[in-house]
Amino acid sequence: MSGQQTASRGIAKVWDVETRPAGGSHLRVGQVLPPGNWTEYDPFLMMAEDWFQQGTFGFHPHRGIETVTYVIEGKLKHENNHGGRGILGPGDVQWMTAGRGLIHSEDPLPGETVHSLQLWVNLPAEEKMTEPRYQDLSSADIPVREESGARVRVFSGTSGPVSASTRNVVPVTYLEIEMEAGATLAQQLPADYNGFLYILEGTGRFGSDQTAGKPHQVLWMGPAHGGAAVSEIVMTADHPLRLLLIAGRPLREPVVAYGPFVMNTKEQIQQAFQDYQSGKFGKV
Repeated sequence: MSGQQTASRGIAKVWDVETRPAGGSHLRVGQVLPPGNWTEYDPFLMMAEDWFQQGTFGFHPHRGIETVTYVIEGKLKHENNHGGRGILGPGDVQWMTAGRGLIHSEDPLPGETVHSLQLWVNLPAEEKMTEPRYQDLSSADIPVREESGARVRVFSGTSGPVSASTRNVVPVTYLEIEMEAGATLAQQLPADYNGFLYILEGTGRFGSDQTAGKPHQVLWMGPAHGGAAVSEIVMTADHPLRLLLIAGRPLREPVVAYGPFVMNTKEQIQQAFQDYQSGKFGKV
């Protein structure tokens, strides 16, 4: 995207993510993107930060979405009823396209406490019933952009000259950024993308207005103005900084969500429940 006129992005909104006990083996949860704000977050539906042990997320269905699970700590076993299974460790990412429907589980190995972030990405109407698929992104294979005082792991999309091979239905840029104190980094994005930053560690200043950010804060990016096709968000680390940058192209479609199903109409939600209960999602 370099060489084009770019529009600077500011930060439109900042909020703190508070964690609370969730009960039993689900030790703590924080709502990074609380569910229900479909229009504001489009194409994202929700994002949760979880600390959990074995027995928390047993087999359950999904339809109409993608889930993106990033493991920060611990070892997480995943399994689905389409024959997929594996173990995710620290730094690994799983990109699951539920499409027309699957049943899966996400369970820490015995004795493990997993700290993870899970993002739900909406699927466009014409792709709601696509074939399910899994993409396991091993930490060792994730492409990295190296800059002076900064290191960017590219889970999806592009950062500078580095691009991920992750297959997207909806175009999404998902980056983990680590910066040394005093470093500055610019990240370009298509001007029509919605997106946010989530700070895991450290402090810094973000966007054209140099908005301050600290751990467990979400900084929602403002729109790009001026008609440019490309936008840019600039980040400066005041202290060693670790954050996620997530942005994607809005769908601007109706959203009807109930439990693990996200469709476009109430009738489609009812059909999803009927299909699940009648065994059309398959057996575990």
